Amino acid sequence: MQRRFFNHWGMSLAAVLALVFIVVLPCLNAFMPAGSVLHVSDFTINLYGKYLCYAILAISVDLLWGYTGLLSLGQALFFSLGGYMMGMHLMRMIGDLGQYHQPIPDFLVFLGWNKLPPFWKPFASFPFALLMVFMVPGVLSAVFGYLAFRSRIRGVYFSILTQALTYAAALLFFRNSLLMGGNNGFTDFKFILGHDLRDPAAQRGLYVVTGITLLAIFLGCRWLSRTKFGLVQQAIRDRENRVLFSGYAAAHYKLFVFVLAALIASIGGMLYVPQVGIINPSEMWPDKSLEAVVWVAVGGRGTLIGPVLGAFGVNALKSWATRAYPDLWLMFLGGLFVLVTLFMPKGIVGLPGQLLALKRRYGGARRASAEAPRAAAKTAPHAEEAVETK
Repeated sequence: MQRRFFNHWGMSLAAVLALVFIVVLPCLNAFMPAGSVLHVSDFTINLYGKYLCYAILAISVDLLWGYTGLLSLGQALFFSLGGYMMGMHLMRMIGDLGQYHQPIPDFLVFLGWNKLPPFWKPFASFPFALLMVFMVPGVLSAVFGYLAFRSRIRGVYFSILTQALTYAAALLFFRNSLLMGGNNGFTDFKFILGHDLRDPAAQRGLYVVTGITLLAIFLGCRWLSRTKFGLVQQAIRDRENRVLFSGYAAAHYKLFVFVLAALIASIGGMLYVPQVGIINPSEMWPDKSLEAVVWVAVGGRGTLIGPVLGAFGVNALKSWATRAYPDLWLMFLGGLFVLVTLFMPKGIVGLPGQLLALKRRYGGARRASAEAPRAAAKTAPHAEEAVETK
């Protein structure tokens, strides 16, 4: 009964959030005059668009950690790969409008190139770039996951291995010889599908697309978690050995979820790049993956609305703290994680349940203490009679 109530509460909250973020905010941005109290600025739309991308990344982490028990510390790698694939297309769309007025990206001119490397040429096509958004993270996650799960690597060893993978990839992308922009990565984007990225209408359109994509991923993951596959997935999280003894190939299930989570993270990265305007190797640094884990822990892992709330809440706190107390942000983040781990193991989403349990416990203890004297008074005469009989 209680679980059904919280499922209903979660879906109602998701519906309200979807209405506000996908319909109301863009309308207030587009149709309300700039001087109105109800007007939503272009900056806010752009900022919330970034948060929506982070929410997609958080759902990918939760799908692995909250539903399958696999704590991956490398999801930022797949997020960044999706961003890089879209970034390559956006760099090709700059044409000769760069600083050097050459038909190749500025960083290639700076490195001494006078023509486009062969592997850059197909990225002039948007469908090809879109295909690579799925292919590159998908193939990498499939190969890595196959080797890891085939070797029965799990627990903390799996976490360390995924962290090492993203760290190695970040070091690789920092190298100029990879021809992917080196330290600076890709920036100065100008057009996407013929639309000027500096136009507020284009940014608003990207924001709406991101919101709809997040909603579709949310509903898709919710459906998956309620199928037989989802039940096996959660059984692997709780008792993997029992799943193995029942005849299920747990490694195959984990591999599928790992690849699916990589693709979801990659979609988030693809939508992130045109809205933020930059992608560089620092986005795949291990601390980015750790931040995503904190979003999920704060929001409530093992739920789907929790990671969305966590991504918005923690990043809003980060935006404020890095302005007000820039040197203390990491201490805030660490303290928040410790606080949630010790006192809110189910995160923000589980807080109403925790409060209800405390209320029941407190009410039960108070009723028991109130009934104790009455029970003692009832048993006292019988005790006296027993003594007199003896």
